[in-house]
Amino acid sequence: MHILIVDDEPNIRRTLRATFEAVGHAVEEAGSGAEALELVGRRSFDVALVDVRLGDESGLELLEPLLGQTPRLAIVVITAYASIDSAVQAMRRGAFDYLPKPFTPAQVRAVLERVARVRGLRDRVADLEERVRAEIPEAELDSPDPSMRRAFDLARRVAPADAAVLLRGESGTGKGVLARALHAWSGRADGPFVTVSCPSLNADLLEGELFGHVRGAFTGAVRDAAGKVAAAEGGALFLDEVGDLPTPLQPKLLRFLQEKKYERVGDAKTRAADVRLIAATNRDLEAAVAGGSFREDLLYRLNVVEITLPPLRRRTDLLDLADHLLGFFARQTARRLDRFTPEARAALARHPWPGNLRELRNAVERAAMLAEGPEIGLADLPERIAIPPADPAHVAVEVGAPISLERLEVEHIRRVTAAAPSLEAAARILGMDPSTLYRKRKQFGI
Repeated sequence: MHILIVDDEPNIRRTLRATFEAVGHAVEEAGSGAEALELVGRRSFDVALVDVRLGDESGLELLEPLLGQTPRLAIVVITAYASIDSAVQAMRRGAFDYLPKPFTPAQVRAVLERVARVRGLRDRVADLEERVRAEIPEAELDSPDPSMRRAFDLARRVAPADAAVLLRGESGTGKGVLARALHAWSGRADGPFVTVSCPSLNADLLEGELFGHVRGAFTGAVRDAAGKVAAAEGGALFLDEVGDLPTPLQPKLLRFLQEKKYERVGDAKTRAADVRLIAATNRDLEAAVAGGSFREDLLYRLNVVEITLPPLRRRTDLLDLADHLLGFFARQTARRLDRFTPEARAALARHPWPGNLRELRNAVERAAMLAEGPEIGLADLPERIAIPPADPAHVAVEVGAPISLERLEVEHIRRVTAAAPSLEAAARILGMDPSTLYRKRKQFGI
């Protein structure tokens, strides 16, 4: 690291310099505040050790201008006049740490190791966020929309804790993206992030996937499987669409939340797990509790911290997101795509976006592939977005109405799943396998 020593005593500066250079750090010295600011103005430093008393100057008064020039600078305040008051003042002014004199080389090295560790974690979080943005362009974690800012701020505040978090919002609003970001901001960022899609399997198979199973526990269990809980050890387990968790599994998940203990299917051995639970749902769980399809005590355990993501139609940054996605797909396709035409922007703003971010991404990706020039026009957008409804009240969704078969299917699935007590019950009514229904809901953004 590049270290700046700010102390008016030459002997202290020489001693610290020798200590740091002996382990490979680059060191600069300053005997006054003015000299320190001049050095910081010329080059970048990782760490500054600042004495509280610099002759007639106060080292504490130097912290703000130093951080103003180099916000990422880790300032370690050193003093022979240590007190609780001065330590509190130093930390309030932005100091990273506080070191009373006399100190040993080992103590100084320990402080630098903490600086390096924290800096490494911050860099890792920044790298994870950048990778998420690169792979999932709708993962824009800095939004001007007030409701999104509140959701992100709350997620950042609760990330360091191990409390269960329940993410609410319509399908496609970005709950999975926020779950990954929450994990990246936590102290478990180095651990795994494991996802379980609750509606994807029947109760028996889902229990085996979640908690693991032993060979012969059920038909098809040809070998032992550790399960997703074991795979998430030391990290986070994300239960996607937890409102569709089969009723027989709910007491077992409740016990896991309460005790962090579980058994594999077909095995009597009790196992412990160190896992942080994050859940997401697009269902009204309170209504599900009232209807008897979801346990009230499980809801309370899941809902320690609740974060709600707004639907895209209510966000003030919809067009900003469309521009962001257009830039992403322009880079992906190596094409010049400058803007949406005014007519296309009006169509984007008018559309209700039932599929939320997922639908917006698909629409912009399609437009980026079809556009013949640098502008995205109405002809490049899907018909359902480009062509306004026949009247302000929209055409009624009913058999025989002048609407597409896809729209009729979407509305029928939406109404049946909303009225059914569970996804399995909805699948039976619709005459399809639960996994097929799950895929269709993902496809249509229901």
